[in-house]
Amino acid sequence: MLAIVIGLPLAARVFFTLSDKTNGTIVTSGLTRRYLLYVPKTYDRSKPTSLVISLHPAATWPAIQMDFSRWNELADEHGFIVVYPEGTGAFFGGVSPGPQIWPMAPEFLGREVKFISDLIDKLTAKYNIDPNRVYVDGMSIGGGMAFALSCKLFDKIAAVGAVSGAQLLSRDECSDAKPVPTVVFHGTADKAAPYNDGKSPVAPRIFPNIPLWTARVAEKNQCQGESTSTQVTPSVRRLAYTNCAANADVILYTIEGGGHTWPDGKPLPEWLFGLTTHEISATVILWDFYVQHPHPPK
Repeated sequence: MLAIVIGLPLAARVFFTLSDKTNGTIVTSGLTRRYLLYVPKTYDRSKPTSLVISLHPAATWPAIQMDFSRWNELADEHGFIVVYPEGTGAFFGGVSPGPQIWPMAPEFLGREVKFISDLIDKLTAKYNIDPNRVYVDGMSIGGGMAFALSCKLFDKIAAVGAVSGAQLLSRDECSDAKPVPTVVFHGTADKAAPYNDGKSPVAPRIFPNIPLWTARVAEKNQCQGESTSTQVTPSVRRLAYTNCAANADVILYTIEGGGHTWPDGKPLPEWLFGLTTHEISATVILWDFYVQHPHPPK
């Protein structure tokens, strides 16, 4: 376990320091925040386009989320825009060089939510963004932040995805939120964000049991009837809650033996992060889900 505590941030720095790059800034809450924007050559300004916001894990930066997820490849194919925002200093809650996180503590969360809200407004003003097709996903603490945004920005966000989601908010913490379609991917052998609840060596907060947490999200989304379980591949199970309010389906993909990784994403050292499955692609599944779940009419 000590190896994970020390190894995760160090491995991130070793592998991705040279990739720490952004190409845009925005001033919000009195701070200059950075982001990495990708506008594909296939973008057609005459047509309203989707916006995908993808949030990086702890101790990394926007470029690693770009490398993990490979969202740019799908953006080229379908013509939508992708933005990878940068979190804040891991140890002080402010904007500083070094490892970045998405702080979930109440004293910081509001500021992070405003950053994403302001970023959506900025990109919508500059590009022909379809306001009903703004989506957010992320990995690890980025996945946790994506779910937090579904609770706090449900008026702007059509659907969310959490891959190896860490420190996810409870139903009580977003009790006033409207239903938002949600997709979850989680490995049963994830040591950084345990699948079956408990403590993690990388964070002090008790992590939720993922199947139980997903069921509670389905309850929040007012899903009716029993869930449906399907064996998608030899190692991947799909649990679906449908017939939900506002078409807000909730889907859980469980990867047997999967680690703290992005399905079909950039391979990471297995001794530290665990197995990366290539039986499914989280990015492709998320995009297909997003296409089917625009924001309901206001």
